[in-house]
Amino acid sequence: MVDLEGQHKKIQKEVDNAIEEVVQTSAFINGPKVHVFQKELEAYLGVKHVIPCGNGTDALQIALMALNLEKGDEIICPDFTFVATAEVVKLLGLKAIFVDVDKENFTIDIDDIKRAITSNTKAIIPVHLFGQCANMEAILKITKENNLHIIEDTAQAIGANYIFEDGKRKKAGTIGAIGTTSFFPSKNLGCYGDGGAIFTDDDILAEKMRKMVNHGMEDRYHYKYIGVNSRLDSVQAAILSVKLKRLESYNSSRIKAADYYDNCFKENYKISIPKRSNYSTHVFHQYTLKLQDVDRDKLCAHLQNKEIPFGVYYPIPLHRQDPYFEERFNQDDFINTNHLCESVLSLPMHTELTPKQMDFISQSILEFINE
Repeated sequence: MVDLEGQHKKIQKEVDNAIEEVVQTSAFINGPKVHVFQKELEAYLGVKHVIPCGNGTDALQIALMALNLEKGDEIICPDFTFVATAEVVKLLGLKAIFVDVDKENFTIDIDDIKRAITSNTKAIIPVHLFGQCANMEAILKITKENNLHIIEDTAQAIGANYIFEDGKRKKAGTIGAIGTTSFFPSKNLGCYGDGGAIFTDDDILAEKMRKMVNHGMEDRYHYKYIGVNSRLDSVQAAILSVKLKRLESYNSSRIKAADYYDNCFKENYKISIPKRSNYSTHVFHQYTLKLQDVDRDKLCAHLQNKEIPFGVYYPIPLHRQDPYFEERFNQDDFINTNHLCESVLSLPMHTELTPKQMDFISQSILEFINE
């Protein structure tokens, strides 16, 4: 699904030198490389504060911890997403309120958000799924009317631009009160292990979260908050600095690959290519098709026989997963999510794809569908 080895070969010398600098200084935790990367990412995103941390899940948890929420407070989350979005809500004793997603762009459904709000609702976590932003302008309006927080989960869309009605653009993750991301190796901006970051323009929240990632420590052995041990190590920061300079190029490569796939599949009624919203650019962390009148399991077996990787993101909605299931759930409230879980298929998507590879992948799919 990703060719990290091929990507690394092009930057190997620069990465090796960056890692060697960390080893020479022995500043492995919160060293100079972490602070350099932090400043570089702040400049790239156009945000006042970046707080590096251990991984994307921690980023979400720390963001929620910083908001002074109380047990039982309700957090609205999309049902069609990776589990981390809801996992941290449950871990903190908060209540995850699942809502459906838009059937075309896979991001959180605006009308469902409105229906889900109660007097106990405190925050919304829109997930910028597969590489493009949720409808943030509409979400901003809802949160202002109801005095709610926004935590953007931008683990799959770093580098995407949200486009406001007046033409103004902001990077994904910099629109709500807090943004979070993951630097898992397969992400558009990935390190060589685990890593994550939190973004905010709020000075007070930034100061608080910066302490929280380091055990809540204000001064050495003086603790102001309950915190966690979640720090981006210097080796990963050094690698991320090398790759951040190439993020725009990486995203452009993904977009070109998506264009190629689009042209291959756009005329086939059994395949719906990814919709590109008019309010967001798409950086294609995943290239996800919707299938119609196609036996997905048999198609997957066909791809396996041809040694073509694929992914099903996601096969089971969160509301039907054991730790999150509740008897009160009505399946009619999750029609789009349930349908997507049964019909989506993600194809290889990365910076090293060649036309020859994409032609083989697409023709293999069409061969099965048209037989």
